[in-house]
Amino acid sequence: MAHGGRRRAFIGSFTAAGGPGIVTAAVAPDSGALTVLGGTNRLPDPSYLALSADGGTLYAVSETAEGAVAAFRVHGDKPESLGPRVPVGGGPTHLALYDGHLLTADYGSGSVTAVPLRADGGLAPAASGVLRHTGSGPHSPRQQGPHAHQVQPDPSGRWAVSVDLGTDSVRVCTLDGGSPVLHRETALRPGSGPRHLAFHPTGGFAYVVNELTPTVTVCRWDAADGTLKPLTETEVLPAAPAGDAYPSGIAVSPDGRFVWTATRGEDVLSVFAVAGGGEVLRLVGTVPCGGHWPRAITVSDGVLYVANERSGDVTWFALDPGTGLPRRAGAIDVPAASCVVLG
Repeated sequence: MAHGGRRRAFIGSFTAAGGPGIVTAAVAPDSGALTVLGGTNRLPDPSYLALSADGGTLYAVSETAEGAVAAFRVHGDKPESLGPRVPVGGGPTHLALYDGHLLTADYGSGSVTAVPLRADGGLAPAASGVLRHTGSGPHSPRQQGPHAHQVQPDPSGRWAVSVDLGTDSVRVCTLDGGSPVLHRETALRPGSGPRHLAFHPTGGFAYVVNELTPTVTVCRWDAADGTLKPLTETEVLPAAPAGDAYPSGIAVSPDGRFVWTATRGEDVLSVFAVAGGGEVLRLVGTVPCGGHWPRAITVSDGVLYVANERSGDVTWFALDPGTGLPRRAGAIDVPAASCVVLG
């Protein structure tokens, strides 16, 4: 969002690993370059953030064993608390706004929690409902039980989808009386370990990046029925990884022509060209992510931002409009960086 002509970015980090908490940065209008303005460390481990539609309220998970969410007013350089944090399931890793509520994906407890929003954008003092995932997968020890990793609304706004690494599945949900209720669960390949999902801008396809195998699963999405159908699975690396390779973030270009993923260990960004109206992904190539352990990526105005957790920085890349290939353009230091959100 803009304040006095300046766009803002908000960066989450792990305070337990030396991170500064939530960092506010100015976004240069011509290049997308970031300049740190301020921040707050009032919330432990704010690993993932979300902005309200008007850009005036920032929401953050506290990725601790107890688990909580908090809301902040962001009119100045330092986010201001909008009330006490609200407990949710253990180890929340993601959150999203949906149907007058803030939903969290609770990795540790394997659940999705709904917290009602107040009229001022703050959070009600208690969650209104929890959907507990069940199941497991073949990968030990990562899949001994459910691990909800992401939750977000679909493009139509009718459904919420939650991606579960532990059960190799994506759940489609709605709210009933403020409580998340299951509409349908879609199984992905056993042992794939789905982590995050991004929709094609047409709304007809979704791409699931898998953490336990370096692949992306292309799915057809039917918003009328709330159904997700897996179609194909595509490798994110051009060759077998030399060591650890754990895909993390995924982003789709606003025009639907490209998909990008980040892979930790290999520390690369992968570029896919989209064909078939969204049904086909073709790996164009990979480039270094500019740091170590890229935890999350986001794309805005032709710039791709990477939160590199272990090297403690946020890098940004100019995107070639013809090929989608990123070109490194700059970086700022943010210890234990975990995500970047732009208004």
